Amino acid sequence: PRTQFLLETGASHRLLDQLDARALDVVVTADLGEVTEGVEAHPLLEEPFVAAVPKGTDVKVEGLRDMPLIQYSSRHFMGRQIAAHLARERVQTAHRLELDSYHAILAMVAAGAGWTILTPLGVLRAQRFVRDVDIVELPFTPFSRRITLSARRGVLGDLPEDVAHRLKRQLDRTIIQPLHDHLPWLAGGMRLL
Repeated sequence: PRTQFLLETGASHRLLDQLDARALDVVVTADLGEVTEGVEAHPLLEEPFVAAVPKGTDVKVEGLRDMPLIQYSSRHFMGRQIAAHLARERVQTAHRLELDSYHAILAMVAAGAGWTILTPLGVLRAQRFVRDVDIVELPFTPFSRRITLSARRGVLGDLPEDVAHRLKRQLDRTIIQPLHDHLPWLAGGMRLL
């Protein structure tokens, strides 16, 4: 009855900064790989990075090298993850565009302006463009990210763990299973933790 609820969306690093500053008590973010003292983490799901290409594009590394890469902004952790993976794989791409909007990125891919790398959750965020693009496995070594619920340790008792369990059930029912039905090849890589 005395709970104050504020839902805020934003970049994972900004939400974690707000958790650290005690402006938020619980956050759901991409796992940045950093262990923060005084924070309890509850892993929720793992999702692979996927490619979104204009409808009907033949997906081979050689062909993608000639198409512009519309990349998620390197000002965000996910954009840096993508750039680092492309460098490790030695994938050279044509002129890069960087945006921080899933909608803008997939709109450009749908219009044939290039291709992109993002996650299934990113695809769902801009699902109005899904019918105009092909979502496919990466044509090089796969990689993934994890989504985690984090809270300040010892402040909320069992609440963070309870919320994480409830979220997992919701994520499975409303996101993971429908995505597996639509894109069966995701079944091996997109999973609850």
